[in-house]
Amino acid sequence: MSKITKNRLFEILSARHVDNPYSRLADIPSPNNFKDIKKASTRIKEAVLNNETITIVGDYDVDGVVSTTIMLDFFNKVGYKVNHIIPNRFVHGYGLSPKIVDMIDKGLVITVDNGISAVEAAKKLQEKGIDLIITDHHTVGEQLPPAIAIVNPKQADCNFEFKDICGAQVAWYLCAAIKKELNLNINMTDFLDLLALAIVADIMPMTALNYTMVKQGLKKIKSSQREAFKKLNEVMSKEALVSDDIGFFIAPKINSAGRMDDASVALSFLLSNSSFSANESLQLLEELNNYRKTLQEEISQKALNASKKEDNAVVVWGEDWHEGVIGIVASKMSNHFKKPAFIFSLNNGIAKGSARANADINLYDLITEAKHLLLGYGGHKNAAGLSMKQENLEEFKAIINKQLEDKKDKLHIEPKTLGELDVSSVDLEFLSIIEQFEPYGLQNHKPIFKLSNVNLVKYDLIGRDKNHLKLTLNSEGVIFEALKFNDSNTNLSNTLDIIVSVNKNEFRGELSAQFLIQDIL
Repeated sequence: MSKITKNRLFEILSARHVDNPYSRLADIPSPNNFKDIKKASTRIKEAVLNNETITIVGDYDVDGVVSTTIMLDFFNKVGYKVNHIIPNRFVHGYGLSPKIVDMIDKGLVITVDNGISAVEAAKKLQEKGIDLIITDHHTVGEQLPPAIAIVNPKQADCNFEFKDICGAQVAWYLCAAIKKELNLNINMTDFLDLLALAIVADIMPMTALNYTMVKQGLKKIKSSQREAFKKLNEVMSKEALVSDDIGFFIAPKINSAGRMDDASVALSFLLSNSSFSANESLQLLEELNNYRKTLQEEISQKALNASKKEDNAVVVWGEDWHEGVIGIVASKMSNHFKKPAFIFSLNNGIAKGSARANADINLYDLITEAKHLLLGYGGHKNAAGLSMKQENLEEFKAIINKQLEDKKDKLHIEPKTLGELDVSSVDLEFLSIIEQFEPYGLQNHKPIFKLSNVNLVKYDLIGRDKNHLKLTLNSEGVIFEALKFNDSNTNLSNTLDIIVSVNKNEFRGELSAQFLIQDIL
């Protein structure tokens, strides 16, 4: 079998983008094909001209916070004052809820990154004589909420060309339509820095439209005039940004606010108008994120102990497991056991859960099979949220396991390697080729490679908690080091088959290749 060299790597990666119809920003689809977008922008124009109260209702994750930021920044550029509400996960629950409706007494309500399942809340708004515009990207359920316009590409009769976009992109497209309606001079590419953050954080497929927006957005973050991004650039001090900088560094900080406290902290950060306030908010986000990591470790350990290897899905629960981190724990369990994971927090007889999967099944459809047991649910293929009475958990678990009984080969999608790596060909040029085709993500995975029969020279446990593995390896005479994060298992054989990714490591101005172990086979 021939090994992956620089030329072969370039061929493989460039082939992925040959047929992208939106490879330039000039080619991206226009807002006009969204169902109801004309209705929405016309109603908003009317509200602006009549000086009505407009309330934006967002969500507490990165996509929801960014969607809200885009709307507020846009209306700020228009010179029109709008109100906003981002629900608190612990007080209001998700999205547009009856509790949120109680806080609104007049005007026009616009949801961003939520609302498609808010039937009860929408009816309540209708009773109050308040108009509602929903913008969302989540799966459309059987019953639509009453609204004067619903802008969501997942609607069966929506003709927007690319369905897999996040909430912030839908919000941005609505702003573009309002801009046209009001005949304004606003540069919509100014929002690409924010869009890149939301698309990566919400794990959208990194293909077609998303690939182009994030590619341009990563550059935009580097040159952004927003105080928040200036601060982040200062902290990261990198020549060029890649999708992992958002995924592993920026997004968890933004997300920690809604997970641990209140998402308004993250919103204040993104909307900071001075270096001082950006710094203050970032320090607070840093503290919340560290607290999140500690709790996450504790709950992951409990979830691990409660899981049974023979089950087709991980379905576990515990008293007062912190609601803000169960989504991440579900993700970790799903990766660890290589099957879908449902993690529930019990509180006063109610189980609130998060589900994650990396599988050839659709979580939303799977959960729908048990909907008679649920108080509420929503989500998409790989991520969902749900709640039920505690007494229904065992039955729910049985239904999920039964549903997956004949799908055992679909419980986990193994990452595909590009092939066997020639370690001697890994140099700065090799790394530049990988970087040239950034951003990577879902359906456009970062290149990973197989290394067969490498000899183990030595191992070390590194990090403050000695929970990361550093291996010194020998592949056909080439000695190199490889890291495996969050793994302290030193029970290794002398000859190994491993799967690695290769990163550009910048340390004190020196560039080198860093091998990251994805799996020891």
